[in-house]
Amino acid sequence: MDVLEHIRYNDRLEYRANYAESLIEKTNNFQELKNGFQDVSLLDKYEDIIQLLLADLFPTGLTNNEIKAASIPLSNITFNYTERFKNILKEAGKDFEIELRNIDDEEFYVFCCCLILQTYFKRDIKTTLPFYYDIPNKQGIMKHYKITVNSDFSEVYPTPDAPIPADTIIDMLLENLDDTALWKKYFPSKSWILSGFTIISLVDCTSEVALSDLKSTMIKIDPENLVPDENLKEIFKSYFDVPELNFGLMLFNKKEKRLEKVPIYENVFTNHILDFWINTFDQEVRESTFNNLNHNSKPVVVSNVDHLDHDIQKLPSFSILKDNNINSFMVIPIMKDNELLAIMEFTSPIAYSFNGLKLKKLEFFADMILFSLSRFSFERNNQIEAIIQREYTTIHDSVVWKFRNEAEKYYNAFLGRKMYTLKQISFKNLTPLFSFSDIRSSSEKRYNLMLEDLNEQIENLHDLFSIINSDSEKYLLALDIFENELNNDIKADTEQRFQRLLRDEIHPFLQGKLEIKSTKEVKSKIKDYFSKVFIQNHLFYGHRKSLDESITLVNRKLADILDESQVKAQQIFPHYYERFKSDGVEHNLYIGSTIAPELHYTSKVVHRLRYWQLKTVCTMEQEFKNFKPNLPVPLDIASLIFVYNEKLDIRFRMDEKRFDIDGAYNSYYEIIKKRLDKAHIKDSSERITCPGKITIVYFGMENQKEYLEYITKLQNKNILHHDIEFLKVEDLQGITGLLALRVSLI
Repeated sequence: MDVLEHIRYNDRLEYRANYAESLIEKTNNFQELKNGFQDVSLLDKYEDIIQLLLADLFPTGLTNNEIKAASIPLSNITFNYTERFKNILKEAGKDFEIELRNIDDEEFYVFCCCLILQTYFKRDIKTTLPFYYDIPNKQGIMKHYKITVNSDFSEVYPTPDAPIPADTIIDMLLENLDDTALWKKYFPSKSWILSGFTIISLVDCTSEVALSDLKSTMIKIDPENLVPDENLKEIFKSYFDVPELNFGLMLFNKKEKRLEKVPIYENVFTNHILDFWINTFDQEVRESTFNNLNHNSKPVVVSNVDHLDHDIQKLPSFSILKDNNINSFMVIPIMKDNELLAIMEFTSPIAYSFNGLKLKKLEFFADMILFSLSRFSFERNNQIEAIIQREYTTIHDSVVWKFRNEAEKYYNAFLGRKMYTLKQISFKNLTPLFSFSDIRSSSEKRYNLMLEDLNEQIENLHDLFSIINSDSEKYLLALDIFENELNNDIKADTEQRFQRLLRDEIHPFLQGKLEIKSTKEVKSKIKDYFSKVFIQNHLFYGHRKSLDESITLVNRKLADILDESQVKAQQIFPHYYERFKSDGVEHNLYIGSTIAPELHYTSKVVHRLRYWQLKTVCTMEQEFKNFKPNLPVPLDIASLIFVYNEKLDIRFRMDEKRFDIDGAYNSYYEIIKKRLDKAHIKDSSERITCPGKITIVYFGMENQKEYLEYITKLQNKNILHHDIEFLKVEDLQGITGLLALRVSLI
């Protein structure tokens, strides 16, 4: 209206002044158009006069070309459409509702605040958040339109009560664009007014948006959930402007020179041509074709299959096109470093859907296809490794080769939603090495600390009930019974019965005292009591927790030393290694030619690894000596190495997800290992293991001579003392003739 007033009095062209005056006269009886309104139904009521008023902004000569409308600012309410815009909405259907694309409420709120900063505060912040409308055409292809806005006829101003933020506040807000709550604090809802209208113009950018969506889809790979984006076909339809389109993709297995389906796409997309290719021609023809592709990687584009040569139409491959109603197609080899990586196909029942120009459009995201397929292969390998780790426990490089084929078959079956049973993995004729560093008397310490915890808890409860006089007599009696039982006649279920009493009676009683009107002293003591209770079992756990922390620290330190040293051991010869943490750390090594068949294996390998093991156990003992003073609970460790010359087989147990000795005839080794922990020196009550000393258990004099050489080396390095003890081990159940060496650490 202001513009028309200006033309009426200032335009030199008389016809324009008269035209403006005529329009102004027509609005005299419609005060809402001058003063403004919020009732959107008036847009329909005044549709004709609004069209006249906006005639200069919507030239009739451009109405069939421009996609343009007036709009209530920052809303989905539009009106006064050009003819082309009307036709676009008509094709979309009666039920289609126009709305902005991919803008969440919080992002939109901050965007509106930024408009206020830009228009009212004159901040040059370049709010360039792009807006899009997604509107389907009559063929069902989703078209994407970018919105440009002319806001010459709108203004922003604050309400009387609106807070006006200072420059420092505005700077702080701009540094925290993601903090919507902060923006709402300084720009509360409904504190600013936006009046007027805007002119929106739409530009068809379907190809650009589809290309962006394609790139996003190909970049976005979730290694934990490798599933296809089922919108990919719709994106291709938009990008190529082909309403009926099928997409297929197969990876090329370079090692076996064959195409492989991508299991995640198997039930989503259709490989008509590629399926025929891999299922019809023999191996020799396929390999020859792939070799040709590596040298001549040109894509094949056929706009109309009916125009193919008559000789081609006689081939079986032509019938597959007609049988599947394919009248236009593209087959595109995807190359990386001059080698075939994959093949894509696009097919359509509509002739002339594909041509050289459509093929040209592929160049814009060819690099992204390469990136996506390369990353898929990378993530696929990672997932295969993860399956090995999950299904077969922690597998080292030395034995991974044996598991990989099984894992690949399992993974491909998983992606194809098929069942596959993992086969057994075993290794034969291996020499074992075993050692443990045991925390001495840990069970006895845990028992004594349990008594300390429970006695302390009973004492705390006694103090509590002494100030809670009412209803506490029966609990005091029960506590006295348990205290006497703990310290004089403890039973196997004493702790469990005490735990039940706490959970079912005492703790609910105390919780009730917190909820009713109790004195501040009572509530404070109850809260202090519950702060010491271990929630999971209702018991005090402070002393045992200190022991657990000490054991955890010892285990972690010893295991770290062992794992770090293992890197060097694997360089001597690849072998299977496992370690376990309980009250101490034990480890097993299994060495043999079946684990690394490509390497030369001799008895010297075993000797070198035995020396490595002894040296590593000495290092663990020395490190323990250094950090022992820092433990919350004082502990000691005793280390033992068991030398066994017989060959063993190991087999991976699926139920336990770990390797174990295979066969009853090999169980003798496991029996000895289990009984050495508590074994004594023959004709003595002294255990063969001793804190501060390394014990080496063996069968024959040959092993004794071997280990004396290793001990001498370590003595020369000032690691071991010259106090070697030669011991006989007591006869264990079914085990006789064991000998031992024992030597102190410096």
